[in-house]
Amino acid sequence: MTYRASYRDRRVMITGGLGFIGSTLAHQLVDLGARVLIVDSLIPEYGGNLFNIDGIEERVRVNVADVRQQSTMNYLVRGQDVIFNLAGQVSHIDSMEDPSTDLEINCRAQLSILEACRRYNPSVKVVFAGTRQVYGRPDSLPVTEQHLVKPTDVNGINKAAGEYYHLVYNDVFGVRACSLRLTNVYGPRHLVKHNRQGFIGWFIRLALEDAEIQIYGDGRQLRDFVFVDDAADAFLRAGASDASNGQVFNVGGMEPISHRDLVELLIEVAGSGRYRFVEWPPEKRVIDIGDFYTDSSLIERTLGWRPVTPLRKGLALTLEYYRAHLPHYVPTASTQVGAL
Repeated sequence: MTYRASYRDRRVMITGGLGFIGSTLAHQLVDLGARVLIVDSLIPEYGGNLFNIDGIEERVRVNVADVRQQSTMNYLVRGQDVIFNLAGQVSHIDSMEDPSTDLEINCRAQLSILEACRRYNPSVKVVFAGTRQVYGRPDSLPVTEQHLVKPTDVNGINKAAGEYYHLVYNDVFGVRACSLRLTNVYGPRHLVKHNRQGFIGWFIRLALEDAEIQIYGDGRQLRDFVFVDDAADAFLRAGASDASNGQVFNVGGMEPISHRDLVELLIEVAGSGRYRFVEWPPEKRVIDIGDFYTDSSLIERTLGWRPVTPLRKGLALTLEYYRAHLPHYVPTASTQVGAL
């Protein structure tokens, strides 16, 4: 049986399932015949959007709940075969302005979920959505999983703690768990109403609106990007295999690209938009990590995953999606200046 076929009739819970990656997972799981429970708080600024499950809303169950509530988690985890744990606060700037909320969601809530699993469903498999931000400024490139964990912001610290909770519960309590350290994920269903959850979704919106994209510095800093369908496939592989238990895996793109080349490619594919270079804002410069791209060979060797969607194709698919559905993501269309 293939890893994809293994999800037929399995009970799968997705925390943060109305968000960007979670809803993409839900669409794929429904197609695979899984019995999907989506849990999402629908906090307005965090990316949950009921339109993200358009077309599958009758084939999933949705529970609007906050993962910080222990009693709710105790109830919801029961009977689940796999939990894809994507609930989190992902804004680096917000984490610096409101560190307590970031702590509550990215640390305390993770313990609530894991404690519920330990006490009420210890045989479940949990796949955690980690982040490349835990590495901080890289000492060498490409970054492997052996790189020192040394975050540059509060969000990175709390995401690292949430990841380690999963590994401890795997090693000590036998709750099978692993973490995927995601690089810059992009694609349809991304939050684009503000620019605090990563720059690429915001840039895509600006290009569609034929607005100006501001690039910080000289635009030579390198990043890698992974299309959301490819990222979802990494979750499916990790959730289906015990070879992932207790492991952390980088999930990165095909090859690095500079910010300038990325923006030029985006504008070319969109046929609209423009850009200029601006000075770094001090509050963003201090937490910037410089060049960063990952080595994803460990997950390829262990689970057979690798990215398959070229950046140009992924951008074209994303632009096509938002051209059709932008009003569901930007309630009042406006032309704004955005920056990287």
